[in-house]
Amino acid sequence: MEEKSSKQPLLSRNENLKATPNFLVSSTKWILKVSMWVIFIAWASLIFLYPSDAVHKPYLKLIQAMNTPMFGVSGGVFLIYSAPVLLIAFLASAYIYLQDEEDENHGKKSGKQARLRLWTMPILVDGAFGVVSAGEVIGIAVFTTYVVWAIYAEFVKNFEVLPLFHLPNHEERIFMIELMGLRLGVIGLFCVALLFLPVARGSLLLRLIDIPFEHAARYHVWLGHLTMILFTLHGLFYAIAWTIEGRLLDQLMEWKNIGVANLPGVISLAAGLLMWVTSLPGVRRVNFELFFYTHQLYVVFVVFMALHIGSLSFCYVAAGIFLFMLDRFLRFCQSRRTVDVLSARSFPCGTLELVLSKPPNLHYNALGWIFLQVRELSWLQWHPFSVSSSPLDGDHHLAVLIKVLGDWTQKLEQRISEKDSKLKVSVEGPYGHESAYHLKYENLILVAGGIGISPFLAMLSDILQRMNDGKPCLPTNVLIVWAVKQTDELPLLQTVVGMDNFNLSLNLEIQTYVTRQSQPSLEEGKPPSLEAIHPDSFSPASESKGCGMSVLVGTGNILWSGMYVSVSTVGLVATVALVNTFYVNPYNVEYTWYKGLLLLLCMTLSVLVFGGVLIIFWHFWEMKTRSLQNVSDNKTNTKTKTKREVLHKASSKEQQYLSTIRYGQRPDFPGIFGAMRDRWGCVDIGVVVCGPSTLQTSVAKECRTQNLGRRSNQPVFHFNSHSFDL
Repeated sequence: MEEKSSKQPLLSRNENLKATPNFLVSSTKWILKVSMWVIFIAWASLIFLYPSDAVHKPYLKLIQAMNTPMFGVSGGVFLIYSAPVLLIAFLASAYIYLQDEEDENHGKKSGKQARLRLWTMPILVDGAFGVVSAGEVIGIAVFTTYVVWAIYAEFVKNFEVLPLFHLPNHEERIFMIELMGLRLGVIGLFCVALLFLPVARGSLLLRLIDIPFEHAARYHVWLGHLTMILFTLHGLFYAIAWTIEGRLLDQLMEWKNIGVANLPGVISLAAGLLMWVTSLPGVRRVNFELFFYTHQLYVVFVVFMALHIGSLSFCYVAAGIFLFMLDRFLRFCQSRRTVDVLSARSFPCGTLELVLSKPPNLHYNALGWIFLQVRELSWLQWHPFSVSSSPLDGDHHLAVLIKVLGDWTQKLEQRISEKDSKLKVSVEGPYGHESAYHLKYENLILVAGGIGISPFLAMLSDILQRMNDGKPCLPTNVLIVWAVKQTDELPLLQTVVGMDNFNLSLNLEIQTYVTRQSQPSLEEGKPPSLEAIHPDSFSPASESKGCGMSVLVGTGNILWSGMYVSVSTVGLVATVALVNTFYVNPYNVEYTWYKGLLLLLCMTLSVLVFGGVLIIFWHFWEMKTRSLQNVSDNKTNTKTKTKREVLHKASSKEQQYLSTIRYGQRPDFPGIFGAMRDRWGCVDIGVVVCGPSTLQTSVAKECRTQNLGRRSNQPVFHFNSHSFDL
């Protein structure tokens, strides 16, 4: 967390802080960081040691001591297991707000020798987990150790409590099976406590450690597999015991008012199994829509789990689910607005470009993603696309490139080709990395496959714009390795590197591999015309008239994001207190399942009411900020040009970078990396790959080979993946 948290993100700039942080700011950041680490370590240690008698028995006494009329025993469980997560989220907003100015930090060289880093050092590249870094291997090992230790400790505990019941041998075996099912369910609950955190796209926790949702989604997948294995075994052990007793059907249909209600658990498990089966790679790749639609059963899974276990046990997992609910509601509010498409065009290579209107006060970085919905095509389908424009290209627009591959993209292409067609889309995002990590390396190797070049257009444009604007910019050596099937895709890259204002300070080399052509086509022989690529143009003034994206985005203004979480959390505590004071206690509500439902309703109301009110204020504040910025823009529009205007002019200069095209070949990564190793020496080299999983595996394997065999005077290759793969 230390390395990734040391840069101020583009998304939440603080114009009021000085470039050089003073002692008060530095001290506050240090206190916040230490506080978050202490809270996290204490919380994680409690979960890890929960199965041991040394922790479990004092914990039970503490819970009883924290029993109050206003919150009951559930309040103590919430305070111990859920409150720390929410507190870290609150502190994270303050910590990120106090980060140094990004431009200042990215312009400084550390002066340190090249060194390996846990999160950019690939270790496993061919297994079922995909490309796994050293840091992730450590995390998997720790979590596996916890699960094995917890199962062992609970198994031993079963033998310790068994003699206390004085049961006959036959009943003793059945009781042991039920106890083991119970223990596996408890361990599964702790997995659920983490399950929803990685898929909260604008989560303050993910922003704190600078892990974007497209990377964190794989942690959700891993946790999902483990959770469903534990819950399936949990239900299976009980089913076996009930079958032996001859009362399986009666127990499955039982809905107790006091204690655990079985039927809601059966419904929750059935929903979870359906989500699990349809999320397996074989099913997901064949029919993604089936996976997507069945995954909406998470609502059924959560609601009936709350009915199954009641409010007391649900407090173990409440924090993660609550943060996900906050994120989901914020995304819902943002996506209600329709966004004007300023420009839409189709390239001969089967690629579409959409230029979307955005307000100038919506910030993002060049590594961003957005989700698009076109309601004329489908009200339910949202598709992720990486941003292909730099935030420095212009204040009023954002561009994406879309490869025509499936039914949805084919319908979109047909819609664009229609004359006098006005296209409107709904947008979620931009999401992505909190800090622009491509600006942390002096030397970059960008490896793309096909349309995977899209985010690299944004990165390269970002670097060039920073150089031309005189802003601090560390990258000076960039190698692009691009594998395409046909030559008709080649003009895409010219939109950036063919511009008039190409900066000579950038040492750029492009190696293009046309894999399905053995020789150039007859039409080749001169660079493609940029006017042919982008026949239309627009000005900042015309852009600002469009209906732009909503600024209610989870990766937007950090102060509003922090207040949104804080106000909603306070609202949750207040709502639970009011419900207990004026309803549960006066009317002696004792039903366990009903209390679980009430807690879930309180969480929902706090998000909708308290969070909703905060979102309304956030919306008006952003509208006021936007109106003030539009006035300022109108005064300067006549003196400025967007980079997009420059792109529409054909380049009159000679080629200012080294470009080679090889036909009928695939990239030779050992040779490419070896050449860069000898050329650049003992430096940190950022390797970014965007493309299919096979390409990621090949690049990760070569990074691992180079790093494991490196000498003291050779570089370190830092692997970074910029691919969205569910």
